[in-house]
Amino acid sequence: MSASLLFKPGHWISTRDWRALVAPLLFVALWQLASTLGWVNPKLIVSPWAVAQAGWHEVSANGFAHAFGASLARDLGGFVLGSAAGVALGVLLGVSRWADRLLGPTFHTLRQISLFAWIPLISIWLGYTDAARVFFIAVAAFYPVVLATHEGIRSVTRAQLEVARVYRFSYWQSLTRLILPAASPQILNGLHLALIYAWLATIGAEFLLPSFDATGVGATVIRGRAAFRVDVIIVGMLIIGLTGYALNRLAQKLEARLLVWRGPAH
Repeated sequence: MSASLLFKPGHWISTRDWRALVAPLLFVALWQLASTLGWVNPKLIVSPWAVAQAGWHEVSANGFAHAFGASLARDLGGFVLGSAAGVALGVLLGVSRWADRLLGPTFHTLRQISLFAWIPLISIWLGYTDAARVFFIAVAAFYPVVLATHEGIRSVTRAQLEVARVYRFSYWQSLTRLILPAASPQILNGLHLALIYAWLATIGAEFLLPSFDATGVGATVIRGRAAFRVDVIIVGMLIIGLTGYALNRLAQKLEARLLVWRGPAH
């Protein structure tokens, strides 16, 4: 594909699949029609235009950027902490059968505990602080990364390990040049899931570990509920959904770029 074609006016628009917008646009049109014709209670189901006005007011408010940044900082902080710990434990369980037998049953027991069951314990240990919220998010990101890393390392075949022996790789060389690269598709898949779970946990933490001085996207929904403002609640939900979608798309693109060495899927 030539550079001139890439920068051809209208090319970006023509290469996009806009069919995904049909359903939401049709839904909004029917929603607006129902509001205009008075088919719904306007106090419970506000019109799309009222939501758009509330959305503009929220986004243009002075505190929005700070609240959005606070949510993203918690999300990324918990994701990094949980993922780092998850990769470390997953590698340990994957390369050492002794560690797998010693720690595996405890890990698989702990992961059966609902994430929300950790809330009382976390609030007692860390209070209703940002540290508590980040810890909660890290727990959410931890489990899928451990499982994916463990599965990826265990999927390395005996023939692949024989290659390392033929080349007289040290233990460290076998880990860094063979085992981790071979397991990287599963590890990246686990990190992708962890990023999604971390964002869901971010909003959950802002709901379940609230404080008067805490800011975040979840606070928008809480504020709307307290004021019985359905339009503000919907705006908060849309911001949460669109941010999650953007994070998912970013993870997909990074995963595809990092795994480009595998070639196209058949």
